Amino acid sequence: MKNRSLLFILLVLISFSGIQAQTDSLSIQATKGVETEVVEKDYEPYNALAPAKAAFYSAILPGLGQAYNGSYWKIPIAYGGLATGIYYYLDNDKQYSKYRDAYKNRIAGREDQFNGKDERSFISTNGLIRAQEVYQKNKEISLLVTVGVYILNIIDANVEAHLRQFNVDEDLTLQPNLDFNSLTGKTNYGLTLNFNF
Repeated sequence: MKNRSLLFILLVLISFSGIQAQTDSLSIQATKGVETEVVEKDYEPYNALAPAKAAFYSAILPGLGQAYNGSYWKIPIAYGGLATGIYYYLDNDKQYSKYRDAYKNRIAGREDQFNGKDERSFISTNGLIRAQEVYQKNKEISLLVTVGVYILNIIDANVEAHLRQFNVDEDLTLQPNLDFNSLTGKTNYGLTLNFNF
């Protein structure tokens, strides 16, 4: 009995002899005559105003917040979306005005371009009304798309400025997991997502 307790104490002491404290990775040791190299972090230091600045810049001039964040490749996407929405708004407005003027001329008893001089160009009065409604709806949709792209531009700049301040490691693993449930005696299946910090 006494030998077992001595053996147990000896095993515990041997197991603790291999344990060492973790070295401080943030401490800087000064060496005489040797210049130490400063290692840059792979993420930006925390700046609480960066997201607000990026959103403000994008609100003032679309794409400026993306330039502030360093994502220059997103600027043409923002301007392309805005230009497409504005183009379709102006085109639908032009078509709406054309059918509205023709409808006004027809109601006033004047000649219009859809009065039927050519068999292919005849449009009834109800057709002119429907065309106006379609182009009015398309104008509104184009305006909503343009405003939506503008707002997405601001949100994108804000979110990217938030995320640039975090160290995001690319080592994320998704593994299947089998866990034996000791209470029921059955195996639990699942997936685990492991983050390494």
